[in-house]
Amino acid sequence: MDAKQVSDADDGQVSDADAEQTGVATADALEPALEPALEPALEPARVDAYLRRIGAERPAEPTAEALRVLHRRHLLTVPFENLSIHLGEEIVLTDEALIAKIVDRRRGGFCYELNGAFAALLRSLGYRVTLLQARVYGAPGKLGIPYDHLALRVDTADGVWLADVGFGAHSLYPLAFDEPGDQQDPGGVFRIEQVPNGDLDIVQNGRPEYRLDQRPRELDEFRVGAWYHRSSPDSNFTRSLVCSRATEDGRVTLSGRQLKIAAGGERRAAVLKTDDEVRAAYREHFGIVLDRLPDLPKRQAER
Repeated sequence: MDAKQVSDADDGQVSDADAEQTGVATADALEPALEPALEPALEPARVDAYLRRIGAERPAEPTAEALRVLHRRHLLTVPFENLSIHLGEEIVLTDEALIAKIVDRRRGGFCYELNGAFAALLRSLGYRVTLLQARVYGAPGKLGIPYDHLALRVDTADGVWLADVGFGAHSLYPLAFDEPGDQQDPGGVFRIEQVPNGDLDIVQNGRPEYRLDQRPRELDEFRVGAWYHRSSPDSNFTRSLVCSRATEDGRVTLSGRQLKIAAGGERRAAVLKTDDEVRAAYREHFGIVLDRLPDLPKRQAER
């Protein structure tokens, strides 16, 4: 996801683009998921540690209702952040590395990391998960690079779901792939609309967020997108520093040194002037303890 989109999330600004809406997704239009995922599951102790990290109980069965709980708990506890890019940390797209970062180091990440780790957890709990690549909408109506975003298709006995814990201000709960109309969520009104080539536009409050390719992918295929976003001067992730997390009644975002809190329909913002204030904000609002602060991108340092 675009870092500016996340920093503006508490103002409801998720995309600057409008796009032609040409249809809706139906159950018949969905391509089949991979037949049961046979990737090695996480060790039981790692699953338990992950569940403790997000404050969730182990579900008895891989149901849609349990998925809703896990999805919400993940968004409330694991922040969307791009600190690694500005700390010079390596970003490794393997299950082991992602779990270590999120669970052991109690950090967050961006889409490849968050949805990659969540997929490993879900598979270990018995869900059938398919990785999907998407291109994020920019302005006006321009699509980003292939593998711009990683999202998840989750098949359960009671439905097929779009799970996405790595898009910042997105839906708090999974979206139903086979729902042709509006889907109400605390994050807004969503629709999943089919476009002529068979892809799906994910639309929030009337504006497209990203275009989803339904073909199954492997985590390793997303390395090119992760490389681009951590190295290209054209990527918003290299140009902005952001850390954002959903809360019970809103969202908290630290964009550079600007702290934004939306709660109960009210918004407030403050500029943190000292390094100690910034460290305290990371610790208090995101549970992140840093021994050094990430470098501020030039455009944020000059504010």
